[in-house]
Amino acid sequence: MYRRCIKRLLDIILALIGLILLSPVFLILMLLVRKKLGSPVFFHQERPGKDGKIFGLMKFRSMTDARDEEGNLLPDAERLPHFGKVLRATSLDELPEFINILKGDMSFVGPRPERKVFYDLFETYIPGFYRRLQVKPGLTGLAQVSGGYDLGPEEKIVYDMEYIRHQSVWMDLRCML
Repeated sequence: MYRRCIKRLLDIILALIGLILLSPVFLILMLLVRKKLGSPVFFHQERPGKDGKIFGLMKFRSMTDARDEEGNLLPDAERLPHFGKVLRATSLDELPEFINILKGDMSFVGPRPERKVFYDLFETYIPGFYRRLQVKPGLTGLAQVSGGYDLGPEEKIVYDMEYIRHQSVWMDLRCML
């Protein structure tokens, strides 16, 4: 019952409350991103969601479109200014994902959505990596609160699978808190 109905209802309610309460921050960030990094304000990237369905992950833009003399984009490290680093370090770049949650592409808690190329790569070395697609991806997840970036892909899949097996309101509360 929780997985089918209540979780979605809670996602909608929490995302709406979050967007309303954080709307001043959201608007200020939109203006700052536009001024410091240019347009568009949002970064969209295709990611596999539940059952492998592709959706457009939304984030605040954190990099510039700086190019070399031949018109090629500069390496990521050269396009990530201080402001973009701050957005990423504080996770403020992820606020637009509340919209993904409202749309039903994501949940507050679940395995973090990876790019399609990682699923193809990791499935070769970590059989079962695609099992992460059994649930909606999340803004946060058990792997993130258990080590996040410090975990290797093998460790992340262990936590993600534990979350999928034991998904409950208590597990979600634990991850969100």
